[in-house]
Amino acid sequence: MSEQSDQELGITESKEYSTGEWYAEVVQKAELADYAPMGGFIVTRPRGYAIWERMQDYLDGWFKDTGVQNAYFPLFIPESYLEREKDVVEGFDPEVAWVTQGGYDELDESLAVRPTSESIIAPFMSQWVRSHRDLPLRLNQWCSV
Repeated sequence: MSEQSDQELGITESKEYSTGEWYAEVVQKAELADYAPMGGFIVTRPRGYAIWERMQDYLDGWFKDTGVQNAYFPLFIPESYLEREKDVVEGFDPEVAWVTQGGYDELDESLAVRPTSESIIAPFMSQWVRSHRDLPLRLNQWCSV
């Protein structure tokens, strides 16, 4: 008998009435991902990662064909940057993780683990775009959120 004998077969959640629960059940039963031991995080399993790689390959080719360039921005965002984007970040406030010290030293400014990338990307774009000649600036960032 299989290891799944004590596990319900099939999808039991309703896609129509509880889409979030249905999606989570599909992802777990298809062995695409598991929940990590800390809330809000997942572990992407090999099958899920293979799907991600295929999607990323397709999109990356399309991005390059349309003039989009890849860039990467820091995982940590200074608190002052988040304050500037308060309206964007407001919904994330309860879930933001903060770094307040490095080693044994207190940091001069708290750093947020990136809840969304706008607050770190926008300041750099404003430095990079100085006139209409710098446009269009099409950027993509592949990252884990």
